[in-house]
Amino acid sequence: MPTTSTGSSTQLIENEDGHEHGLSRKATMLGMIAVSAEGVCRRYGRRWALVDVSFEVPEATVVMVAGRNGSGKSTLLRTLATAIRPDRGTVRILGRHSQDERDEVRETIALLDHYTHLYEPLTALENLDIVARFLGKNRSREALLALLEEVGLADRAEDPIGTFSAGMRKRLAIARVLQQEARVVLLDEPYGDLDPPGFLLVDGILERLRASGATVLMATHLLQRGRALCSRALVLESGRLVYSGAASEMPGAAANIAGFAEGA
Repeated sequence: MPTTSTGSSTQLIENEDGHEHGLSRKATMLGMIAVSAEGVCRRYGRRWALVDVSFEVPEATVVMVAGRNGSGKSTLLRTLATAIRPDRGTVRILGRHSQDERDEVRETIALLDHYTHLYEPLTALENLDIVARFLGKNRSREALLALLEEVGLADRAEDPIGTFSAGMRKRLAIARVLQQEARVVLLDEPYGDLDPPGFLLVDGILERLRASGATVLMATHLLQRGRALCSRALVLESGRLVYSGAASEMPGAAANIAGFAEGA
């Protein structure tokens, strides 16, 4: 059973407590809470991947989720996306209970996972066509090519995915996320496997999502980019939330927990 830590890492979130409650009241007055977690716990065997994680994110907010490898970032995003169930606690997406109203939640949320889940024998166009058919979206060649153009893959539209590099697969997976036009977008290491032009692509997509009013939670090790592009930050350590607040005001101790070189 998880227990509450009394170490210095936990003190960071305790120091933010008054600020967070104020933000919650303000967000409730100005707009809907897009994502909320209350006492969320998740374990794998005897290991607790998430321990009593609680936070709220107002609509149209871009949030950086940071922390070392194994800190719980991917587990948190997959739990929010209803891909896995919490062992304890409650997740709500746009006011809907993630388990009791799972189908409705899934209609409003998109997840970029570590695994691209692409159909290897099919071409890039055919992969997007399958998603468009499932979602009831525009399946015209022009619409699908426009998506591929946006992620820099228009010239590989007719090539099978089995010939793609890891970075190209990531670009196509991002295109599939954009197809969904979701109100809540969860991005797990979107910069991973990408080259410097790919980094700029993700930067632009984050700005596009922000402008559209989407709520975005992005797991990343790139603190410099995260602080520049995200208004809020969540920092996890050993499954515990140790900081929740403004990305620009992240204290040094939290930054040391999550901090890594920019990488590009």
